[in-house]
Amino acid sequence: MTSVLAIDPGSAQSAWLRFDGDRPQGFGITANDVLVRALRSGGLPDVVVIEKVESYGMAVGAEVFDTVLWAGRFAEAAHRVPVVLLPRRAVKLALCGDSRAKDANIRQALIDRFGGKDAAVGRKAAPGPLYGISRDVWSALAIAVTYTLQAA
Repeated sequence: MTSVLAIDPGSAQSAWLRFDGDRPQGFGITANDVLVRALRSGGLPDVVVIEKVESYGMAVGAEVFDTVLWAGRFAEAAHRVPVVLLPRRAVKLALCGDSRAKDANIRQALIDRFGGKDAAVGRKAAPGPLYGISRDVWSALAIAVTYTLQAA
């Protein structure tokens, strides 16, 4: 089973998730400089998958360019293992079958893939494999699952 580190890059902090092909093994949202140091210091999985920023022909601000810069820094820091840049459009198509899918659609597709809300997320007394995932970590999970589906 391939071990994946998926990263949803941001301009100041990024979501990450380790995935063993069946379930998350750790996740969080970390300051970018801390994440780069962690990637450089070792403990890398079999592959690092980073969401690739795509152009949709719209004007963007400095935050998007900062995000692209950090994605490149993550890729460079993880150079000892294969690094894959995965476009968001590929995630939407793989999980929802529609490039117009929104974050809520992707989140629901992931919950369904892991057995529905009770089994996937669970609750504090009986946590599921996705228990505790929130915010941008859902995107990191979507990146990991998409890569795993495409690699199979």
